[in-house]
Amino acid sequence: MVKLLRNNPVKFILLASIVIFVSHLGILYVNIMEARNFITAREMVNDGNWLLTTMNGLPRYEKPPLPTWLTAFSSMLFGQSNVFGLRLPAALAAIFMIVVFYKNTLKIYNDKRFGLIAGLILATSFYVIFSGRNGQWDIFTHSFMVASIYFLFQFLNDDENVWKNALLASLFFGFSFLSKGPVSLYALWLPFLTAYGLTYKFKSLKSKLFPFITFLVLGLGIGISWFIYVRVTDPASFLEITKEEAANWGSYNIRPFYYYWSFFTQSGIWTIPAFISLLYPYLKNKVSNKKAYRFSFAWTMASVIFLSLVPEKKARYLLPVLIPLALNTAFYIEYLINNFKSIKNKKETLPVYFNFGLIAIIGIVFPIAGYIFFKGKLSGLWLYFILASVSLLAIGILILLQLKKKNIEHVFYLTIAFIMSIMLFGFPLSKAFNTNTAFKSTRDLNRETLKIYSFGENAPEIIWEFGKKAPRIDVHDKITFPDEKVFGLLVPTSNNENFRRIFDKNFLVIKEEAIDLNYTVSPGKKNHKNRLTSSYYIIKKQ
Repeated sequence: MVKLLRNNPVKFILLASIVIFVSHLGILYVNIMEARNFITAREMVNDGNWLLTTMNGLPRYEKPPLPTWLTAFSSMLFGQSNVFGLRLPAALAAIFMIVVFYKNTLKIYNDKRFGLIAGLILATSFYVIFSGRNGQWDIFTHSFMVASIYFLFQFLNDDENVWKNALLASLFFGFSFLSKGPVSLYALWLPFLTAYGLTYKFKSLKSKLFPFITFLVLGLGIGISWFIYVRVTDPASFLEITKEEAANWGSYNIRPFYYYWSFFTQSGIWTIPAFISLLYPYLKNKVSNKKAYRFSFAWTMASVIFLSLVPEKKARYLLPVLIPLALNTAFYIEYLINNFKSIKNKKETLPVYFNFGLIAIIGIVFPIAGYIFFKGKLSGLWLYFILASVSLLAIGILILLQLKKKNIEHVFYLTIAFIMSIMLFGFPLSKAFNTNTAFKSTRDLNRETLKIYSFGENAPEIIWEFGKKAPRIDVHDKITFPDEKVFGLLVPTSNNENFRRIFDKNFLVIKEEAIDLNYTVSPGKKNHKNRLTSSYYIIKKQ
């Protein structure tokens, strides 16, 4: 079986990636970032706002449009309310990234088994899974940049196909910029160049200077084209939004320099191997390719340092770090596969037994612990629970048996199977958490014959669920009352007092529905989010 995997690395990476990123893609409820993307995609299709992008009818220029274009095209195929279809472009972007990452690993270190290990580590890293199953922008910008780096590495390393590699690198560079601005340029591309310069030097760049400049100019030209178009076409809105974004960058979510230094925990199941792979003095003389390891280590650390210099910090901004970190971790896993049977030092073996032993124990205890945890919530989910229990129990036992034999290669592939089983059989159990007794969506309001507006900024999830625009009547501190004598109004809970103060005097106000999009938490309980609640009123002019 292991030989089969070694001989068919791309096929196995594709199989694992499809299971991890595509299975049950529409199960989880839409989050705030997705809702913004999906609303904008809907208004592209319905209103033709492909370049001057909007959200609930108002300008939405905070993010470039390429991921939303892809989401809009997918919605035309699968339907505008099909969450699976709307998330599919992000899942495909993740799969694309992992395959190209594998191909690039072969350019860095020409070993298919090593490339397979690195690709599978990336595919099963926690935040990569989260981003690849999430219909937002991050996975697109970094996927396209990985492709750009793949061609750029060949451009820098080889003397053949110089112009082809330069042009393809610039194309994907531009696509990355069109997905989330210069984020990946700063967090992934610049660290790559830094690491490449430190490790391989730029020996042949002088003779390739013109193609390299062409790559930069063309890539940046593609990337900033949309920004220039919006700046010229709608300058007032563009400048206002740009000013707000710039202010947030220096004053919103400000964290200390060291905030990201637990970055390796974002790899999830690979946290301990990832940490050990970063112990450069320990591992540098044990790896099979010192130069490639030095490069992956420098790339990882440069990415973390660059991100740490930015005042605004969020956990999801660490996604690009996980890409070189997967390469770095693969060196440690390969070392264990090749040498674990001969390692006698308990300081080296104990972390291995602890890491993979813990995974095995989780699998073994899941049937009982899961039953206790989900008790009373498994109606309609028993088949998935049984399949998850059987598969995780079996994999857990096999991991322990292979650990006893010190066969780390088998343990590694069983760990991949563990993650695949969770996504295939365990993920649907997330429905058991949807327990809000007061849950009420805006989806049913779409059937209303009345024209429905918004007063105040409703949560994007609420507007998304509504299924169409609910235009705001209060924009820039000015209220424009609708022409209709009777109309509907969605009012966020936080704006109810202000709404009553204005409308109770001159209108007949009838409260029809209390909207609550908290799927997992009932009112009055901890973590119930007020922003996900609104009131629906019918307003009659007197």
